[in-house]
Amino acid sequence: MNIPSALFTPFTSDKLTLSNRIVMAPMTRGFSPEGVPGPEVAEYYRRRAAGGVGLIITEGTGINHPSSVSGASIPLFHGDESLQGWSNVVQAVHEAGGKIMPQLWHVGTARRTGDLPHAEAEPVSPSGISMAGEENREPLTEEEIQGLVQAFAQAAADAKRIGFDGIELHGAHGYLIDQFFWEHTNRRTDKYGGDLVRRTEFAVEVIEACRKAVGPDFPIVLRFSQWKMGNYDARLVDTPEQLEQFLAPLAAAGVDIFHCSTRRFWLPEFEGSELNLAGWTQRLSGKPAISVGSVGLEAEFVDRSTENQGTGDAHLEQLNTMLENKEFELIALGRVLLSDPEWPAKVREGRQSEIIPFTTEVLKTLN
Repeated sequence: MNIPSALFTPFTSDKLTLSNRIVMAPMTRGFSPEGVPGPEVAEYYRRRAAGGVGLIITEGTGINHPSSVSGASIPLFHGDESLQGWSNVVQAVHEAGGKIMPQLWHVGTARRTGDLPHAEAEPVSPSGISMAGEENREPLTEEEIQGLVQAFAQAAADAKRIGFDGIELHGAHGYLIDQFFWEHTNRRTDKYGGDLVRRTEFAVEVIEACRKAVGPDFPIVLRFSQWKMGNYDARLVDTPEQLEQFLAPLAAAGVDIFHCSTRRFWLPEFEGSELNLAGWTQRLSGKPAISVGSVGLEAEFVDRSTENQGTGDAHLEQLNTMLENKEFELIALGRVLLSDPEWPAKVREGRQSEIIPFTTEVLKTLN
């Protein structure tokens, strides 16, 4: 197989320069006791930078709100200890020649009552509706929404202060920002609800507050998806025209790069075009897009029962063609980087036969 040369060309935008087109996708690991990323977390990310990843996006990190995460070992992005831990991660990645952004996260109603680290904290959501469509909570008040906006902004300011290269806002997969986007979980009748454009208002305010906190030159990435956890057929939009309406206010608010989460990067998003979600997003928004979805893997996204999910180099020729055609600018890799931190170097040097294939065993440790 030929080396996918487009994958290793530098990327330059007005606020970000990368050595190649490879992004480490955010993947929840849960190896940060009491929310503090320790030396083993710093080494985990350092290995990926040393292995040739152009940009690392960390696992989701909880903003300063009691119900932002569900799990005592999920890293937090507030408090002196957690931020010092992240500062050590940044230093390790930079020393290895990489760049890194934290993914700022609030899980919303995906959290269950009693989940740690704050068992007493109730889940929150736009309309008090669970992802299953059950009305089980009071809707967020406008005052509570403003508190959440400021919590995202504070995390963005802290990310810049401790040396990160940008931030990613997690607006995908049915978590809090996405719950405002999706009509099934957002039934508000105030300015945060209504049609597709009005349902972007919470995200717009978060983006604008983050932009104010970090200034004009610090990159802001927004991750979004059609699918939700447990609902792979869910859709925010059904046509390119709707997608354009959705993207416009987000881009105007200050998003620099859109991270378009799909399960298989090679699948077209709309009938009548071969473009995937990232391809359409880049065309319609004029902003660089990150694609993602089963790069290097042969097994299904949700097939955890498949121990060995391919040789680690599946679909690379097609990926190279899509990058050469400028359908999108960057590609995020997930599981292949969990199993083999040196995946980029091995592919660049034509050593695909040496790639360590992904197996579910690697999920048990911080390799």
